[in-house]
Amino acid sequence: MTPLLKTMPLAPYLRSTEFIDHAHPSIIAKADELTQGCQTDLETTQRCFEFVRDEVKHSGDFKLNPVTIRASDVLTHGTGYCYAKSHLLAALLRSKGIPTGLCYQRLAVNPGRGPFCLHGLNAVHLKDHGWYRLDPRGNKPGVCAQFTPPVEQLAFALQLPQECDFPEIWPDPLPVVIESLSSAGSVEEFFNHYPDIEITQPATGLTGTQRA
Repeated sequence: MTPLLKTMPLAPYLRSTEFIDHAHPSIIAKADELTQGCQTDLETTQRCFEFVRDEVKHSGDFKLNPVTIRASDVLTHGTGYCYAKSHLLAALLRSKGIPTGLCYQRLAVNPGRGPFCLHGLNAVHLKDHGWYRLDPRGNKPGVCAQFTPPVEQLAFALQLPQECDFPEIWPDPLPVVIESLSSAGSVEEFFNHYPDIEITQPATGLTGTQRA
């Protein structure tokens, strides 16, 4: 962990916002249901992570509408892209008092070649480990994200110079992500609205598993 991350204030990663609306009754109820009997932040995080990873369907994998953004809508409809699923996981964990942020990678849409887009995941602040990244996008053949602190096991590894692991942990979704999701009326339209950020430096620090 870098000195910067050690000194980051945690309050922004606990607040309820427009898209991470953990004060919504449905979020509170689901978080309480999922974490019943949990004694530690590790148990709480793993329960919520595995629910979002396994029970909320990835919109692109399953071709499910609507295109969700707000955490409570992701929970209601049971589907979301990686960004939306990360909003839901953040909301569930924040509702239980666990600081949770949003992280992004830049990845190739097609393995080994462009175009490129942002991929959304989470970082959670654990008492015994500090900030720890985890990816609830949903497993499938070739994708095996797990909760194994302090070791990260993310969904995707970087393969190309144009790909990147962004080091920032954001308390709120990036505007480009919200704009892309909001402008897509269906999962089919979203294929033409992938959010992306240009980078000028080669990517470093490979993490995760083989890309699907």
